Amino acid sequence: MARLFTERLWATLPGRLRLARAACGLIASALLILLAVAATGAATAWDETARHDGPRTVSATQLNLALNDMDAQTANILLSSGDSGTGAGRLEESYSKAGDLYRDAQDTISRSLRTLAAASEGDPDTEATVVRLTDEFTHYQELIGRVLENDSRPGGKDAARVDYRTATDLLTGRLLPEARKLVDANDAVYERGYAAARSDLAVQRTAEAVLGVLLIAVLVLLQIRLARHFNRVFNPGLIAATLCAVVAVVCGAQMLATEYDRMKVARRDSFDSVIALSRSKAVGYDVNADESRYLLDPERRPAYERSFLDKSQQLYGMEGATLATYDAKLDETWAAYLKSHEDKRFTGEFRRELDNVTFAGERVAAERTVAAYAVYQRDDRTFRRLVAEGKTKEATVFSIGWASDTSNAHFGEWMKALDEVTAINQKHFDLAVREGRGAVTTQAPMAAAALLLTAGLTALGLRRRLAEFR
Repeated sequence: MARLFTERLWATLPGRLRLARAACGLIASALLILLAVAATGAATAWDETARHDGPRTVSATQLNLALNDMDAQTANILLSSGDSGTGAGRLEESYSKAGDLYRDAQDTISRSLRTLAAASEGDPDTEATVVRLTDEFTHYQELIGRVLENDSRPGGKDAARVDYRTATDLLTGRLLPEARKLVDANDAVYERGYAAARSDLAVQRTAEAVLGVLLIAVLVLLQIRLARHFNRVFNPGLIAATLCAVVAVVCGAQMLATEYDRMKVARRDSFDSVIALSRSKAVGYDVNADESRYLLDPERRPAYERSFLDKSQQLYGMEGATLATYDAKLDETWAAYLKSHEDKRFTGEFRRELDNVTFAGERVAAERTVAAYAVYQRDDRTFRRLVAEGKTKEATVFSIGWASDTSNAHFGEWMKALDEVTAINQKHFDLAVREGRGAVTTQAPMAAAALLLTAGLTALGLRRRLAEFR
């Protein structure tokens, strides 16, 4: 029936004009629906990225870092507090700053757990992980409270060390693995959302191009047909409709291209680096904590020394490196990298960042971070030499003091350099989110308005011609 009706319409010129008008309207409507779906999907993806995926992944990395810092500052409090109960021999500046940093880390952990608990609603596995972490952190705080209480009593230093060992075992055996699991789980959620959104946009870009070309082709052919049959060169309505269609197609294509590109910038170019750098910072705090643990617990020094090397390898890994050879190998591989950025003699989180350098100033900042890290590593050998020579007090001051020539100060410079690289990537992540959202809110409405005008002007341009057949 529909076929018969179409054939009857096609048999006459007015019928063909009405069919062409209907075709333009249908194509414009399909394009409008496509762009509305694409804009809605992109807006949802940006909301998830900016309000959920990004923040909760960063919160998980902050939790990981703060757990390491809280444990390190506990060790620093014990190392700098002097004689238990009396305070004799206390390193006042180190003791005061360790206490402040301890409380800051404690607050960060509490905030991160609240953020992650709210973000995990609806995800049973992640929610269960957060609940376990919260319970275990409560237990950890109880142990640390006992550590500090024992340390405040005369003769309580040994008991404090025993409790601290128990707390550290809980941290390394359960809290940190769960925290890293949260980082990976939240990052995986972001990755799945990113992959799905980019896949949708790839299909939508192709469909938009096909529909756009088809719409413009129909309008141009219609203009040619009218010129032949009515002996008029131009139909103002159809010319205006064609121009509006071009505007709609261009705006739609720009929006989809912007979303496709900005999502890559947000995820691959910037956020991947943010995560690698955040992991580097968390491992860095753990490395620094191992030095304090090494001083505090002589019975476990071999284990803490191995742990220090293993975590150093996570940051800047070199095959066969030991603490005795690490500095020389680092200098050798780093010099090779500076000659050729394609040199692959080292691995780890720093390599991950250096292979993902994208933005102005990022490479210089990343290289400055590795240089600061190398200084800190050389300080570690000085620290261990002092301990081996029996100069425990000098080693303690060098490790946790705040003078400009101490290991602690150089650690701060390394962290500051790391923060600068992270800030560059975070800035571009935020910019990509703003530009992606901006394209949705500006180009999508323009394209929609242009498509509505296309349909209206097409009908207007054909009305007089159809009226001539009445």
